[in-house]
Amino acid sequence: MNPALPAALAAALDAALTGVARKPLAAAARKLSEGYRQGQTSRAVVSPEDACAYAVARMPATYAACCAVFSRLMEAMPDLAPRTLLDVGAGTGAASWAAVTAWPQMESLTMLDHNPALRALARKLAQAGPPGLASAEILGGDLALLDMKAGLVVASYVLAELPEEKAASVAAELWRWTDAALVLVEPGTPQGFARIRAARAALIAAGAHVAAPCTHDNECPMARSVGESRSDQNQSDWCHFSQRLPRSRDHMLMKGASVPFEDERYAYVAVTREPAARGARILAPVLETKPGLTFKLCDETGLRAQFVAARDKDEYRRVRKRGWGDLF
Repeated sequence: MNPALPAALAAALDAALTGVARKPLAAAARKLSEGYRQGQTSRAVVSPEDACAYAVARMPATYAACCAVFSRLMEAMPDLAPRTLLDVGAGTGAASWAAVTAWPQMESLTMLDHNPALRALARKLAQAGPPGLASAEILGGDLALLDMKAGLVVASYVLAELPEEKAASVAAELWRWTDAALVLVEPGTPQGFARIRAARAALIAAGAHVAAPCTHDNECPMARSVGESRSDQNQSDWCHFSQRLPRSRDHMLMKGASVPFEDERYAYVAVTREPAARGARILAPVLETKPGLTFKLCDETGLRAQFVAARDKDEYRRVRKRGWGDLF
């Protein structure tokens, strides 16, 4: 899946910015970013201008990360074909746009978010999308008010706004609304991974099967957080991935950036009702040396390194294009 915003979404976002002065918008984006670093949540978005600043600054990376995750889910579950979507904490709808890109047959979409400014912009942007997205229900309120289940439930960058100790219970609650697959995406930080790790354990306990990134339902072999004492040095790492995406001129302005691309680091888990394909996941950039390739892998046996010698030409050719996040 292309990590760049779809042309229709990019055009709709440009249209929403018509007549909006860029310097105040960039100042609003910086204020929101600083607030997030200090522990604020999306409730800090209170005006249409705030919503636009949030969308320009964060929507491209959220969309790109969700595209990458959905691609992994499709790889693990090629027969998965959800026709209904529940996007919890939808914000401006980036995950919903990624979902209809991944599964164009999506017929019914529901976006849920407490923030009225974000909901209003999400509704405006969705009108430019395909029929299922254009007719999406965009609601405030809580899950408990809904009377539905969805083939795909997604919550992207939602757990980060909650205390870490709530990640497990919230994930278990989301699982109750899931017919086929649940996807959780968080920042690729130790804190983001800690929430994903707690959610993963709760979901497995509830009967879910992990489809990605893990290729097993065993206990996660990673330490709970960076710096936690372990005899194995590898276990002081955390599981995360990276997606490169292009930046528009406005995106660069909002971020104060000088390069036309961004690398979004994210952590995630995708779980399903049915068991998924198995294998091993590449957890870090591949180390390429003259003797060969070294892969850091995670599978049902735990964390391990795999070396493929350059002299083993057939195997080397087979795996040399595999990279961080791919199945080995």
